[in-house]
Amino acid sequence: WYQRRVRANGISAGPPKAAQKPNYTLKYTLTGHTKAVSSVKFSVDGNWIASSSADKTVKIWSAEDAKIERTITGHKMGISDVAWSHDSKLLVSASDDKTLKIWDFSTGKCLKTLKGHGNYVFCCNFNPQSNLIVSGSFDESVRIWDVRNGKCLKTLPAHSDPVSAVNFNRDGSLIVSSSYDGLCRIWDTASGQCLKTLIDDDNPPVSFVKFSPNGKYILAATLDNTLKLWDYSKGKCLKTYTGHKNSKYCIFANFSVTGGKWIVCGSEDNMVYIWNLQTKEIVQKLEGHTDVVLCTGCHPTKNIIASGSLENDKTIKIWISDY
Repeated sequence: WYQRRVRANGISAGPPKAAQKPNYTLKYTLTGHTKAVSSVKFSVDGNWIASSSADKTVKIWSAEDAKIERTITGHKMGISDVAWSHDSKLLVSASDDKTLKIWDFSTGKCLKTLKGHGNYVFCCNFNPQSNLIVSGSFDESVRIWDVRNGKCLKTLPAHSDPVSAVNFNRDGSLIVSSSYDGLCRIWDTASGQCLKTLIDDDNPPVSFVKFSPNGKYILAATLDNTLKLWDYSKGKCLKTYTGHKNSKYCIFANFSVTGGKWIVCGSEDNMVYIWNLQTKEIVQKLEGHTDVVLCTGCHPTKNIIASGSLENDKTIKIWISDY
């Protein structure tokens, strides 16, 4: 009885942590890009934010005080994505000029230009070891590149429409790709073999995909205003997140795991949506942008979200929460 009593008291002592909602508020607005912001990423060490834009530049900002650190130039056309190496020393960018570029963060110099895609390069990521880069293109292929020498190691005939996202799992052994063809595919990094294709009943274009931090799940966005969490080993959809607007653009989605466990995604109604990962309820909507919120990024250790918006806005906003 005493144990039961104590336990009951413990339960009633206050709302469990999961019941708390985030209270993100706007801390900074970053201006400088002259066209749409296409991607925002926190460095793995949490010190920096990289943003890419249709204005052909990558900008680096301090995550601490939001001041501009440097502007990186060199691409001949707009940039759709940027990603950090896991030691936070290198960046890779994906451009409509059909190339990717590897940049030295400390100097802003271009170390390598990765050539081979036959159309716009839309998405890119480093593997955790950061010796490989994966890229996806409007040429419908996924390519794996050697970071050291800039050579293409593999070209995967991945999809039958433009590739919207590519992502390594947490040990780098798998790649997930998504496409307008309605498919998510899992690839073996070493062999380049397709291990699995995820398909739902109907197949709207898949506009974004990424592995969960623990590598067990896949978060996929489709252009029918829906996010889905998949158990990819079983090929089963576990959770569905709705309420936002996403029928036109490839909008980034994120797992936020530093406080409560949330799903974070931009929206075509100019807001950032935050869902409780488990209950699927919308726990917060962040208002302030004046155009479609195309990209969001979550800080690796703090409750901070960065969001970027299209050309009627052109800003990056930094939001901070207690939970």
